[in-house]
Amino acid sequence: MKNEQIIRRSLMLLAILLAFGPLRAQDFSLEQAVDYAVKHNLNIKNAQLDALSAEARIGEIRAAGLPQLSAAVSVTNNIIIPRFFLPANAFDPTAPADAPPAAVEFGIPWQGSASANLNQLIFNGSYFIGLKAAATYRELAQKSTTSSKVQVAESVTKAYYSAQVAEERAKLLDLNISRVDSLMRETKAMNASGFVELLDVNRLEVQINNLQTERQKVQNLIELSYALLKYQMGMPANEPIKLTDDINAVNVDSLRAELGNPDLNYENRIEYSLLNTQEKLAGLDLRNVRSGYLPSLSASVGYGYNAGYDKFSQLFTDNWYNNMVLTVNLNIPIFDGFSKRYQINQKKIAIDKVKNSQTLLKQSIDLENNQASINIKNAFATLETQKRNLTLAEEIVRVSKIKYKEGVGSNIEVINAESSLKEAQTNYFTALYDLMIAKVDLSRAKGELYTEK
Repeated sequence: MKNEQIIRRSLMLLAILLAFGPLRAQDFSLEQAVDYAVKHNLNIKNAQLDALSAEARIGEIRAAGLPQLSAAVSVTNNIIIPRFFLPANAFDPTAPADAPPAAVEFGIPWQGSASANLNQLIFNGSYFIGLKAAATYRELAQKSTTSSKVQVAESVTKAYYSAQVAEERAKLLDLNISRVDSLMRETKAMNASGFVELLDVNRLEVQINNLQTERQKVQNLIELSYALLKYQMGMPANEPIKLTDDINAVNVDSLRAELGNPDLNYENRIEYSLLNTQEKLAGLDLRNVRSGYLPSLSASVGYGYNAGYDKFSQLFTDNWYNNMVLTVNLNIPIFDGFSKRYQINQKKIAIDKVKNSQTLLKQSIDLENNQASINIKNAFATLETQKRNLTLAEEIVRVSKIKYKEGVGSNIEVINAESSLKEAQTNYFTALYDLMIAKVDLSRAKGELYTEK
């Protein structure tokens, strides 16, 4: 019976494992990774929240020009009725002139009032300028969100390439370990037959140990690269992913042709577009201060009821008396101690600073573009050299192994060839990674890295 229970529990556990199984890794191309990041990265979400906040701010500005309606109800109990002092002869003409003043109660114990008030802004220069600035403010918020998306797209792209290169290095190290391990087994067999020394076997074992140590380091680098990629994408750290793009499939010639366009348009850079919008806002800010010289006009209408009685219950049984008031307010600024004059000077300086920032950004974009162009030229040249070196290193390994097997070469020659091949492989993928990063930097400099869909 006990064995049957154990078997039954084991079958249930197996069924659960088969039903749920391990988490399946999601497939991501580079484009899909960027799209995922745009939807889930917290920096972008914060930028989108700022845009929503901007919409709320725009609504607040508009609300100031809409009718403002308020109501109030109050009940007052004059526990001690205040007294007013009047001359004694005000009530008694025969009272002597030096008689003390009469203290007269002025009020009643219970008072009530209920009223409603309607205010309407008719003309205010600052309000109308604020309405014009609302659209520009919305534009600034949207461009700030786009700027966050560009930054995230850059970070995700670089992290994606880093993970790809680390995986390719791991594949090559596995291949090298397998090749050297095969050579060591052959060398052990030759040593057993007396054709080579044990020292040759030991050298190859040292080579394998070094390769395995480096393989573990690369594996750690892969895990770190994936962790960084998922962080940039806004993905949970424990969620498995799989990269579907093949960095070896990069067509260097087509990439060279694609990036050969030297044209540079500052408007493509979101930073420059942001400064243009900030310049518009600075101009509207200046107009807003100048509008302070204009008069403002508003009107209000108040309507209500009030009553006063000796007893609290009378407030609910006796009459209340209505009242109504209409007020028109015209505010004409005459002299403010030159306050607005100094404010205008500050706003003009702010506009000049924005223009200087535009010029400085243009110079910075030119520098970034020149640096990225030079870096990508160097990256193309380095990649070609390393590709040639890799081909030569592979040939040297092949020939050195043949010579060693035929007895005309040495074990040290083979080990040196393997080391050179490993170095050439590392250099090749380093050069390929540098090329892809230079491509990202150049696209970023030209404002072509990410566009809204």
